Amino acid sequence: MSIFDDVNQFLETRLEEFLRDHPHLELQALEEQLREQEADTLRLIRNLEAEEKRAQDAILALSAEIKLWHGRIDTARAAGRRDLMQAALDKEASLLREGNQRWGQMQGTQQRLARAQELLAQVRQRRQEVHRKAEQVRSKQQAQQQQARAQTASSWESSDWQPRAQVGRTPASAFDPLEAEFQRLETDSELDDLKRNLGKR
Repeated sequence: MSIFDDVNQFLETRLEEFLRDHPHLELQALEEQLREQEADTLRLIRNLEAEEKRAQDAILALSAEIKLWHGRIDTARAAGRRDLMQAALDKEASLLREGNQRWGQMQGTQQRLARAQELLAQVRQRRQEVHRKAEQVRSKQQAQQQQARAQTASSWESSDWQPRAQVGRTPASAFDPLEAEFQRLETDSELDDLKRNLGKR
């Protein structure tokens, strides 16, 4: 399977299905996979561009050689050398066939390059879509976490449990046995202090 088929299958089936069925799962992993596909496609584009350049250089070199042999045909004809003229014609025909093959190869490379560039645009677009979706999911999760924290704080405030800092500020109507014990202890301690002070007088 070629890279085109592999990436197209990934883009058209796996990504769509995954986002539809599991929009909240592993979006970062998907984004990373698309980033790798983008890097692979960029490498392919660079290779195809180099191949296209080599084909163009080869065609230019063949063109110069064909021109040379075409001139030699005229030279052999003018000299009356039919044997050399025929050999030059054969050589020119061979170079023209090679030139046609090279031209066809270059056109094939250019078509593959155009497809790779289209593919790169698709991969980048899908990666941006996944990135936006990941940001939406992150924002939604943060909002849900903040809401949960706010609800937890609200439930603590509205519950009957009171933090330590509020002990001693209990309404008179509420009976706290521990509070009563400490009040008795503190009262007894104050009375003992008063008795000692009075005894000294």
